[in-house]
Amino acid sequence: MTSLLDVAGLAKRYGDSAIFQNVDLNVAPGEFVAILGESGVGKSTLLNCIAGLDSIDAGRVTIAGTDIVALGEARQALFRRAHLGFVFQAFHVLPHLSVAHNVGLPLLLQGQPDDARVQAVLAAVGLAGLGDRLPQTLSGGQLQRVAIARALVHKPQLILADEPTGNLDPTTAERVMDLLSAQVRSEGAACVLVTHSRAAAARADRVLTLTANGMREGAP
Repeated sequence: MTSLLDVAGLAKRYGDSAIFQNVDLNVAPGEFVAILGESGVGKSTLLNCIAGLDSIDAGRVTIAGTDIVALGEARQALFRRAHLGFVFQAFHVLPHLSVAHNVGLPLLLQGQPDDARVQAVLAAVGLAGLGDRLPQTLSGGQLQRVAIARALVHKPQLILADEPTGNLDPTTAERVMDLLSAQVRSEGAACVLVTHSRAAAARADRVLTLTANGMREGAP
């Protein structure tokens, strides 16, 4: 099967220190991949590099047949809007926008506002009725769900999720993993999840471990 995501020989350095190197990763449409690794090994940095949010020092990242490194910043941003959904560990919600407007932002940026879709995704993550609230009135777990809803609302081809269950209670975490899995299965999307949670990783089709010297199959 053709890969939706193809990462080859990826390396990232800070100064003279290699965060990771020799990272190879192939993810097919409809596949859910979890990446585990020790703290500080660069799991979040890896996602940022895949999305073009951070520069790379070596290697190639191809998404849906497009070499995103070769696009340049402006075209990378347009590509992300159309094809990627990113769940940030730090949420990155806009404080002056309501919950519904935060979630609907990807649709608005594509010129396709759809309030019904926004409300449906909010309900799916357990935030029905909270669309008019401002982010500062929500708990950390609720903000995490806002970030997840925003990542899924435009039905992206590739979902990149950075510790999406880290601020959630076990019941809500299970619900969120159900939602991510359903998006992958029903929409033919792919999901790359980085996490410390073995319970979350167990929901994936494949579990990989990131080390400073590359990626390998299986949990640590």
